[in-house]
Amino acid sequence: MQKRFFGTAFGKDVYEYTIESDSITLSVMDLGATVTALSVPDKNGKAGDIAVGFATAQDYEKYGDNQGATIGRYANRIKHGRFEIDGVQYQIPCNDGENMLHGNNEFRNAKWELCEAGENFLCFSYTSPDGSNGFPGTLKTRVKYSIQNHSLVIDYDAVSDKKTPICLTNHLYFNLNADPSKTIYNHYLQVAADSFTEADDALIPTGNILPVAGTALDFRTEKRLSEAVLADPMLAAPGGVDHNFCLRGANGSLREAAVLSEKESGRVLKVYTDLPGIQVYSGNFLQPDIGKGGVRMVKHGAVCLETQYYPDSPNHPQFEQCIFAAGEHFVSETVYEFSVL
Repeated sequence: MQKRFFGTAFGKDVYEYTIESDSITLSVMDLGATVTALSVPDKNGKAGDIAVGFATAQDYEKYGDNQGATIGRYANRIKHGRFEIDGVQYQIPCNDGENMLHGNNEFRNAKWELCEAGENFLCFSYTSPDGSNGFPGTLKTRVKYSIQNHSLVIDYDAVSDKKTPICLTNHLYFNLNADPSKTIYNHYLQVAADSFTEADDALIPTGNILPVAGTALDFRTEKRLSEAVLADPMLAAPGGVDHNFCLRGANGSLREAAVLSEKESGRVLKVYTDLPGIQVYSGNFLQPDIGKGGVRMVKHGAVCLETQYYPDSPNHPQFEQCIFAAGEHFVSETVYEFSVL
């Protein structure tokens, strides 16, 4: 493992830690337990960094849009920042118009502790105090990144001393070209989902679960992302794909959720999860900021594949629920498996 000073953010010194195997090099900073670099080989064996992000901690504070960050306490959106548990209503600050997004960025902006490390893994911990951003309970969270064979494995464990919603994810922005100045229009995507959660223009679920058949969100077979991102009026409000897909298979069972590929580089990414949903986000709000290597980002210059419970699930009892009792652990695993065509 290598450690280096990565700059300052939010008044704190930030450090970046790097581990590597024969095929993967992974760097994670302790601000947000954030993946800052992820290098994997193309079909010619040339390594390239496929994680879109920034060169310093200062840039993550100034420009960051959750690139590579651990997200919590609740990934995605909660309508009006409100939910109820056992007759008690809780109010979370709204940071996305009239709604809450990604737990008001608490986990992203927090300084995490590197609590364990080895040749092939890094483990970070963070404690969110009772009442932080309005959430009940002191929440203790551990996130472990490990390199196993040709995969990056992310293991989550979180537990609260009060009944509370817990939904954690990672917000990696992938560009299999290893060049964030290029769009992901030439990427191909397949998602193991027959349905999605219908959402309004603010991307809040209506409660309806609709079939993907006959829509721009039909990724049951491999489809070029440009066909969805650019071609359909239903995607006009979010500016591209920004939808939750209802994955096949039982919640709690690790199974294939999505396959992303890019023909020129030959890189292939398979995503596995034990959670019920995956948010596909096509970088609709990426700004032309200067990223790593002095390369300027572009709109639709990356795609996120965020494993999750459905958005706003505490307000939709028909959805799989992520309200955990005091002492009950949220435990989940996401696997990003890399190969070449």
